[in-house]
Amino acid sequence: MANELRTGCAVPAPGIYSVSHPQHRLPQEVTLLKDHLFPRCSRCGESVYYTLVRSAPAGIRPYSFIVNLYELPELVEGESSLAR
Repeated sequence: MANELRTGCAVPAPGIYSVSHPQHRLPQEVTLLKDHLFPRCSRCGESVYYTLVRSAPAGIRPYSFIVNLYELPELVEGESSLAR
């Protein structure tokens, strides 16, 4: 598929993206900014696939700093994702 949204591709639009990676349990959704790269899995480095769930509102202005998300952490059963 030519328009796959996956690891290493540029994010086409800012928004919330669902995450698909059957090899490991990753966060279900991530917020990404336009022109950043889709992140890889921190455990295996394999491609992760994304689907846009909600676009960011038009005219949204980024904060004075930006955090690049390079890897998605593997979630371990029984471990809270908020504890990271």
